[in-house]
Amino acid sequence: MKVIKRDGSVVNYDRSKIITAIRKANTEVTEEDKLSQDRMEAIADKIEGTMRARILVEDIQDLVEQGLVAENKFHLAKKYIIYRYNRALVRKANTTDESILSLLRNENKELAEENSNKNTMIAATQRDYIAGEVSRDLTRRILLPEYISKAHDEGAIHFHDADYFIQPIFNCCLINIGDMLDNGTVMNGKLIESPKSFQVACTVTTQIIACVASNQYGGQSVDMSHLGKYLRRSREKFRKQMTYQCAGAVDEATLERLVNDRVRDEMKSGVQTIQYQINTLMTTNGQSPFVTLFLNLREDDPYLEENAMIVEEVLRQRLEGIKNEKGVYITPAFPKLVYVLDEHNCLKGGKYDYITELAVKCSAKRMYPDYISAKKMKENYEGNVFSPMGCRSFLAPWKDENGNYKFEGRFNQGVVSLNLPQVGILAKGDEVEFWRLLDERLKLCFDALMCRHNALKSVRSDSSPIHWQYGAIARLPKGASIEPLLYGGYSSISLGYIGLYEVTKLVKGCSHTEPEGEEFAQRVMQHLRSTCDRWKKETNIGFALYGTPAESLCYRFARIDKERFGTIPDVTDKGYYTNSYHVDVREQIDAFDKFTFESQFQKISTGGCISYVEIPNMRHNLEALKELVRFIYDNIQYAEFNTKSDYCQCCGFDGEIVLNEDNEWECPDCHNTDRTKMNVTRRTCGYLGENYWNVGKTKEIRSRVLHI
Repeated sequence: MKVIKRDGSVVNYDRSKIITAIRKANTEVTEEDKLSQDRMEAIADKIEGTMRARILVEDIQDLVEQGLVAENKFHLAKKYIIYRYNRALVRKANTTDESILSLLRNENKELAEENSNKNTMIAATQRDYIAGEVSRDLTRRILLPEYISKAHDEGAIHFHDADYFIQPIFNCCLINIGDMLDNGTVMNGKLIESPKSFQVACTVTTQIIACVASNQYGGQSVDMSHLGKYLRRSREKFRKQMTYQCAGAVDEATLERLVNDRVRDEMKSGVQTIQYQINTLMTTNGQSPFVTLFLNLREDDPYLEENAMIVEEVLRQRLEGIKNEKGVYITPAFPKLVYVLDEHNCLKGGKYDYITELAVKCSAKRMYPDYISAKKMKENYEGNVFSPMGCRSFLAPWKDENGNYKFEGRFNQGVVSLNLPQVGILAKGDEVEFWRLLDERLKLCFDALMCRHNALKSVRSDSSPIHWQYGAIARLPKGASIEPLLYGGYSSISLGYIGLYEVTKLVKGCSHTEPEGEEFAQRVMQHLRSTCDRWKKETNIGFALYGTPAESLCYRFARIDKERFGTIPDVTDKGYYTNSYHVDVREQIDAFDKFTFESQFQKISTGGCISYVEIPNMRHNLEALKELVRFIYDNIQYAEFNTKSDYCQCCGFDGEIVLNEDNEWECPDCHNTDRTKMNVTRRTCGYLGENYWNVGKTKEIRSRVLHI
């Protein structure tokens, strides 16, 4: 039996500790109130008789109290309760020593693997993690109600980002970069006026990104279309300079060529500034800013031609990569790229298909960009196309006082995720019991989410001027409350979920890709969505259903449930749960059918939805990848590719990184085992070695995509 301590650590069950605690209470009561040794042993026997693989230390103590009362030893029970209370006071004095020391000794594997973008060896990162451990401790012991902390520890729910909960900061956002560039901003008390050129606009943008990242804990997105205006300003400035310098000495065609050359040089330098600054700047949490560049070519954009040039250059530079310390070109983790497919660039003869072809080459070599279908997104968001926040969570449509849709300058308050398979396990195949338990767990999630919301109600604009006073989110006066921005759907707050596939197997005995399972899975998703909609109506807070992208949570929930409930075939035996509504990696389904099937759930999970497929190395088979991109445009809102080809940033190895004898990912060329310096793409989607697709498909394009 494993015992979960109050700090979340897991230790082996020790019977002697129960006996010792009762004996200490025994010394403080009269002889007639003492409990005999054999009755102490009987209480311990009863605890062990529960046959639980995993148990909270509080539950053990509750069972001891119940055992003493059952023995009619009321005075002894009282002394035990007092003893328990005094021990709790001692614990409240300090519970972080060991976790912090293990971090400094680089022995905390859980932290090391939590975020591949954060190197726990670096002093700046350690400083952030030390603060995070203190925050996590205070959150568990003091800030959260005990029943929510217990639900988190038992894996019923996951209270995301407890390491930042004590601070007046929120999750992720869409920066209102257009307003900040057009109307200026302030950083570190210094006025930054509207740029006069593209190069300066790019520099200011990266400084804004770094400042924003240092004052929130989630990702951010920047719509690159706002930079087109500044590229035109540079063009106008160069034309004026060239016209003056040439003074009629060259013809108009030559003048235009000279201007274009200067513009392209500046554009290349500006985009390079963004890429290199994002990858070299370190925020206050010791990592590069978690930022997504949104690449959307809108037909009604007055600067469409300039923005087409910028998007093309962003993709060219991403295709090339960035050199590491050994001079090897690698794929940078940031910025992430999200590319919008529309009628003019969906590879069906559109004007900007050449840019999408470049994006496809990029996907084949560098994994990014991800793809959004403007066609499908407009169906789900009242005709709008806008960026996800950071990478994957979406806002709901919202109109300002003039009736105009607004997305930039909005944010997410926080996330709590639900362990769906655990509900199915506890229901034991009884569907009526499943729905009852599901509503119980949803109430838990609501209470936890309200803790997130209430923690932000007292925040003042002075806590992060870049967000609240100088345009990233708002332009509030000094000392103003941000509370009005928490209501009316202006910001979102997200209910995440893990394991729709597994809960369907548990309740219906089949996959959610089978007809009976699909109907059940649809009802589960609709119930989650209608619950969020009801919460939103009751509270005037923007609750949203979010297909959780936290891959590490898939492993955490599965590990806890296996320890607690044992091995359950096709559920806890895999070592992971399937993310959100996704098809399990072991299903015999090809990429096209997977996207088609999952698109039905994206319509429901509008607070966050992404589907991904794992594909072979497609660098020499781009036509097949283009066909898949065309399919995305017509069939699914948001999609991403994971290639089977792993990548080592130390030596440039491009092949399969394998697990060594110590269960660590190791590059077969240079033997690097540092996860922060390698891309193990299978880890991001739960791929465990089984064939991902049905080899029996005969359609020509599918056989090319499968590359089998």
